[in-house]
Amino acid sequence: MSVAPALRADPRWPGLVEAVKDLAFLDGGSDDAFTLASGRSSRWFFDMKPVMMHPDAGRLVGELMNSRIDEIGCDFVGGLELGAVPLTALVVACDHDSKRRGFMVRKSDKGRGGRKTNNPPGVEGTSIAGGGSVVILEDVTTTGGSAIQAVRRIEDETPCKVVAVISILDRQEGGREAFAEAGIPFESLLVRSDISG
Repeated sequence: MSVAPALRADPRWPGLVEAVKDLAFLDGGSDDAFTLASGRSSRWFFDMKPVMMHPDAGRLVGELMNSRIDEIGCDFVGGLELGAVPLTALVVACDHDSKRRGFMVRKSDKGRGGRKTNNPPGVEGTSIAGGGSVVILEDVTTTGGSAIQAVRRIEDETPCKVVAVISILDRQEGGREAFAEAGIPFESLLVRSDISG
């Protein structure tokens, strides 16, 4: 299972389960009710943006993410636009004890890098040009393809090493297995069955 046992034991974790049920989850009642970004059809739909944009739920996500990231250890957090952008901001804003910084990776770059940061084209935010350890963030994981793309891009275009991928929610549709096959440590704060039963 992709949720760390220590996280499930955290007294804040049930609050995240309820926030996601209330703000992010739809059950369409049939297996082909929703078409996902991956192109797959699913009975269940999760939109984490209302969770991340809610003051209490967003703070909870940031705090729980930081509890896992503190355990793993890293210099930088970031991921692909759009979902990882607010998530990265929450993690950085809720991290009061370290010097961890955030960045984002555009799905397609605008032909320029960070003029001041020396980041490669499409990597914006904090400079990661000097290298360091990175945790890639994702709001919802289905197949893992987007996050694996971000990992490859960071490792191919910068001197950074990705040490893990962490998602708010693993839909339990092959993402964990794809990360394992790619040799990338993966975990999530929640899995679909925590929400859908």
